[in-house]
Amino acid sequence: MNDNGGTVDPAEEYRLAKLFFEIRDYGEAARRQSLVVEAEPDNLAARLLLARAYYHSARLGRAETELRFIVERDPTDAYAHLMLGRALERQNRPEEARRHLRLSAALRGEPIDAPGHRLVSGPTRVDGAPANGDDAAA
Repeated sequence: MNDNGGTVDPAEEYRLAKLFFEIRDYGEAARRQSLVVEAEPDNLAARLLLARAYYHSARLGRAETELRFIVERDPTDAYAHLMLGRALERQNRPEEARRHLRLSAALRGEPIDAPGHRLVSGPTRVDGAPANGDDAAA
């Protein structure tokens, strides 16, 4: 059922969710996309868009739930592993994040510890230096 008491047209809700996502109204995109997932719970593409909307609206626990659902059903989805790793990073869970970030790199055929990969090893400052204060100015 939609807000007006009628049945949900998943194709129309998906189209609207993508539109709201593109204009960065992630909350409305998530609301619309959740209707699609409710109507088509096994549609992994629909769940991925929902996870992305949750991620960008900082509903990281919900994003994590959707992403875990996806990687359980499709363990070769490199993007879902990447998103899950990033969601875990943002929740300050670096060890869990590392596993998914490494899987994502491996699935894409990239060196796991290549420069530019941000495999989590601890807090860092914007300039990339450790945030632990061990680099005090001389």
